[in-house]
Amino acid sequence: MECTVHGKKRKRIVVKIGSSSLQHQETGDMNLIKIERLVRELCDLRNRGLDVCLVSSGAIAAGRKTIGLKERPQNIATKQACAAVGQAKLMMVYQKMFAEYNQIAGQVLMTKNTMINNVSRKNAQNTFEELFHLGVIPIVNENDTVSTYEMHFGDNDTLSALVASLIGADLLILLSDIDGLFTDDPHKNPDAKLIPVVEKLDDKILNMAKDSTGSDVGTGGMATKLTAAHIATYSGADMIIANGKDVGVLYKIFENDDVGTLFLANKNDDFYIADYIEESMG
Repeated sequence: MECTVHGKKRKRIVVKIGSSSLQHQETGDMNLIKIERLVRELCDLRNRGLDVCLVSSGAIAAGRKTIGLKERPQNIATKQACAAVGQAKLMMVYQKMFAEYNQIAGQVLMTKNTMINNVSRKNAQNTFEELFHLGVIPIVNENDTVSTYEMHFGDNDTLSALVASLIGADLLILLSDIDGLFTDDPHKNPDAKLIPVVEKLDDKILNMAKDSTGSDVGTGGMATKLTAAHIATYSGADMIIANGKDVGVLYKIFENDDVGTLFLANKNDDFYIADYIEESMG
């Protein structure tokens, strides 16, 4: 089955949510009400007949709280121990909540090598296809528990775009802490304007991520999101950046309300995931 969003029929979507959106800022504990609302939104999209995939951060943070560490761990071994505990806890919460809406969630942990190695990538692709065929909602995260190599892979914005490319999604939604792409950093410039649609990722748009000091953050935290837009749109998927403060924004998107910034697909037949990862991410 399909549904129409922004004038296009949608069959398969990827939704990414970050760890900061899943926690109470005051305590670092899970925001269970917000997670439950997210799950309900995703189940409703599944009930519309869509293939739904969730890319979710939060394993290390959940593990740290469970173990009782007061500060975020700095060394890799402790981070991996936190991820081992936290990933299990996060999935337990997700599976319990998805089950309440009669949906099945499955865990997929990926590494950079999953995408670079041709055999691993094809195996992952086949696994996703079978999960969708069985009506399962895959929940994806980086495999932080075992891979030091993966610790340097980056972020779940990029991961979600790679997943969208891998599974042939037609829409990627990044639930962020910002309303979308702005003409300037809205945290610093009150006159910054939201850009509702980006038809093509030209140099002007891409340079927006480099204009502020601390370039890793960029315009409103856009650096990694524009990288994700590059991957997604070149792979043939539209991408939307929307504010995940209220996960009800997903319903608004599928009711064709104008929210966030829509990046239009610009499929490039020469774009190849493995080559892009090796050239761009080392």
